[in-house]
Order: sequence, then structure tokens, then C-alpha cells
Amino acid sequence: MSAETFTPTDAAFDELLEIDAATADLLFREARSVNAFDDTEVPDEKIQAAYDLVRWGPTAMNTVPLRLLVLRDPAARARLVEHMAEGNKAKTLAAPLTIVAAADTRFHEHMDVLAPYMEGARERFEAAGEESRTGTARTSSLLQVGYLIVGLRAAGLHVGPLGGFDAAAVDAEFFSKNGWRSLVVLNVGTPAEEGATRPRQTRLRYDQVTQTL
Repeated sequence: MSAETFTPTDAAFDELLEIDAATADLLFREARSVNAFDDTEVPDEKIQAAYDLVRWGPTAMNTVPLRLLVLRDPAARARLVEHMAEGNKAKTLAAPLTIVAAADTRFHEHMDVLAPYMEGARERFEAAGEESRTGTARTSSLLQVGYLIVGLRAAGLHVGPLGGFDAAAVDAEFFSKNGWRSLVVLNVGTPAEEGATRPRQTRLRYDQVTQTL
């Protein structure tokens, strides 16, 4: 059917998906970025289940560079909050769990296991230097952050992604020994009864974001 004659509704799109409407709602359409959480505990097993699912998402050369700093301890959370924008401090302190998603610029140390078909990849990445590896690590890690948000939703959790923080300061605070580079802060938990989300905003349509040649 041509674009000129096909005026889809949500139901029409549902028919083209390989998942049911309820799953599509859970992962995307009804899922929201959450600003306020209740005090329901977030089990380690749910975080592990989410990662076990999303680790299969594609990354460049199967580098899998995403690393996670899971903050439960209030003192550790306070160390992070010191480096966050003012508007993000209270919500992060109040969340039951916070994850700092980071990129590992030494991802190549695992290449013999992750991509054994690429003979010498570990050595080539090492010779290229950290600056050269940073772009690969950052791009694929950000892909994995997107997967992780959806995976956490699949585990029945809600996420409040935050970008307002001093990344260099966070790296110095937590990652001085391993060289990870912080990318996104994710507050995770169950939405509070009040003030959890803002009113739902619209999204751009397919025809507004595509060019077909």
C-alpha cells in the first residue's frame, strides 16, 4: 500500500508489530520518564535480569563497552549528588536506586572473548590509544543505555534518565582507577503516587523525521 493511501492508526501499526499491544505499551507507549519514586526496594535480581536481556543488543564489533555503577549506599549516592545539577540532586537522593551508566575505554581487553574471529583486535585497539577508542566506546555504550532503559521497563521497573551532572568530576570521584567515562545517570524504581511524571508530550511523526531516496 502506498504512503498516499495508508493513514495508519495505532491499531493498524499494532498489526505490523511482532509483539502484542500490551508489551508495546509497557516498553514504549505508556512508559514514562519518572522524576519521583516511592520507597519500594529495587531487587538486584531485577537489574541483573534487565542486563541479561539487553546484553544481546548489537554494538560495534561486539565490543559491549557499557559499564554500570549501581549505587544503593546513601553515602555513595551523596558523593554522586555533589556533582549533579541542582535540579537533579533531590530526586536522585530520593530514588531507591541509582545507576551511573559509563563507557569503558579499555573494552578491547575482552576482545579475545567477544570477537575471537577478529584476530589481533585487542592488540590493534591497544596500539591505537585511549583517545582513539573513546569514540567507539561512547557510541556503543549510548546504544546500550537505550537498550538498558527498555530492559528495565521489561523487568517492571521505571527509569528517570538524567544528563545534568559534571561528568569529569564523577569520573574522578568513582572511576579514577578503571578509566570508565560516565554518560548518563539512571534513577530506577517504582513511581510515586504524586509528582512522578509530567504531562505526556507529543512525538514527531515518521514523515517528520525521515527522507527516502
